[in-house]
Amino acid sequence: MIRLSLLILAVLLLAGCGPGNYQGATGDALVGASRETPNYQNVSVHDLAGTGESRLVLDVREPWEFAAGHVPGAILIPLGQLAARVGEFPQDKPLYVICRSGNRSVTASQILVAAGKRDVRNVEGGMIAWQGAGLPVSR
Repeated sequence: MIRLSLLILAVLLLAGCGPGNYQGATGDALVGASRETPNYQNVSVHDLAGTGESRLVLDVREPWEFAAGHVPGAILIPLGQLAARVGEFPQDKPLYVICRSGNRSVTASQILVAAGKRDVRNVEGGMIAWQGAGLPVSR
């Protein structure tokens, strides 16, 4: 009986680790993205800071996080809305993806690549690294 209880508990715990845990994200998009070979670049906050105006910064955090401080010129599309809005980005500019610490931006980068976006760059360390480097923040 104890073995059966432990088995059921293990199955329930594992079921909670699936892609559906991202608030509002399309499960199919996340599952499809996770099968893709990463085809994006990981870049530092200094790489992003050194870019000119010919780039697009996508912040995939929640609105309250964005309001607390973001990269100047960044646009907000929370991760949970990204799959439905992926067609809004031009192909002719590098797309820098940032979040709080770098985890959601990896998932977002995978979704963008799976949707056919070519020049996707994940900003490692996210806003924590950006602010830690003393780079400018807009509110």
